[in-house]
Amino acid sequence: MAVEPEHAPVNGRNRSPRPQKSHHDVADELRSRIRSGVLRPGQRMPTQAKLADEFGVERGAVRQALRILQSERLLTNVSKGSPATVAQHAGEVLAGPEAPPQPTMVALAPRISAAFAAPHVEIDALCLTSVSLTLAMGEPLREIHAGRIEPARVDVRVLLPSGGIDLAFPTPVEGTDDDRLHRRWLAQRNAQGQVLRHNLLALRGTHGIDVHVSFRALPFTPPVKLYLLNGSEALFAYYTLTRRGEEIDHEYLEMYDAQGTQSMLFPFAQGAGLRDTTFVEQSHLWFNALWETISSDLEFGT
Repeated sequence: MAVEPEHAPVNGRNRSPRPQKSHHDVADELRSRIRSGVLRPGQRMPTQAKLADEFGVERGAVRQALRILQSERLLTNVSKGSPATVAQHAGEVLAGPEAPPQPTMVALAPRISAAFAAPHVEIDALCLTSVSLTLAMGEPLREIHAGRIEPARVDVRVLLPSGGIDLAFPTPVEGTDDDRLHRRWLAQRNAQGQVLRHNLLALRGTHGIDVHVSFRALPFTPPVKLYLLNGSEALFAYYTLTRRGEEIDHEYLEMYDAQGTQSMLFPFAQGAGLRDTTFVEQSHLWFNALWETISSDLEFGT
């Protein structure tokens, strides 16, 4: 008996009239269904086999997509054995006094993506290396290249520590004059900043977007990180120091350092109450004051 084309099993080896989707495409569509209420909190997801058939991908791509949504706390119980479940608070916007703090790698990317839906995107950031910001930019850049969003203008300003200062952290536990940690941090700061600037400025040529990216150097090590989005949101986190060891230049070194990607971000939104509105406004004043006074031009070679 002939099998109808629309019911035929679909995987990466079959010939199909549908274009092959990536796990990011699958995650984007499922995320949209969750946030729009098509998939409700507490509802069981379709099986991985059904999702693979629907999207025309291998089950491995489905599993990757589900793990992305689990990392964003939109899904729970993601495993090979049974369907995942939509998280109880998946449809809630993470802003305002009721919003829980989340690790930077969970909270930042969705908020950056949401900010890029505006015609004029404005992002200000104060951080140690810009690693988290560069990673979080990946999703909206994919959305732009896929033609799903198209802001007219993007303005990004980033405050980073100057390469010429003695950093408070990372620092060796013994307090020696060893400069290996500083050299490694500086190389990471420069590399991440250059990648961020290149990826954003490339949008001028590929999509005609009016992009402006600026970096300035601070004369101190920031004990906190701050992201300001479109003048309406502030995401704030402490850099919490821990003692850890790592091999650097073939030698084991004990250090005090902070894992910025794991720092817990506290979200504040303008209009979500007096506390939040005031925090957002004061954060903008504080950032602008640093930008316009004691910071200096940042050159990534130094």
